[in-house]
Amino acid sequence: MKKAWLFVILAAALAGCGKPQPPVGKWEGGYESGGDLVVARVEILPSGQVRVMAPDITNAMGSREQMNEFRARISADLANGWSEVAPRSFDFDGKTFRKPGGIAPQMVWDKASNHMTLELYIGARAAMPVPLRPVDDFHDNPFASG
Repeated sequence: MKKAWLFVILAAALAGCGKPQPPVGKWEGGYESGGDLVVARVEILPSGQVRVMAPDITNAMGSREQMNEFRARISADLANGWSEVAPRSFDFDGKTFRKPGGIAPQMVWDKASNHMTLELYIGARAAMPVPLRPVDDFHDNPFASG
């Protein structure tokens, strides 16, 4: 009987050591700060592959009306270009997505809230965290969706 329990415990321990599976779903969001505008979509497929797109404008300055025009332009770029985005693989440790074999975080998933943060690298700058919320379907304007 002890051997049977030992086998059950060992099997359960080994099952827990498997590679974490990425969450399947869709996330989107918009970010504006200090002249930087970003809209982003992430879709994680059942295969674990990821589709991601994040058009941006840096050093955007102007009136609120001009900034809204910039927002509308990159939102349209995202919606119009999404169908061309090919899925790709990432390493996933249960929380952080990295390029295969890479070190820098590309996305961070909060399991408790099911929110995703896209780590956007523009030029030589530090990563820009772009918060994304889970959605059932993507919206034409990720800034406006709730």
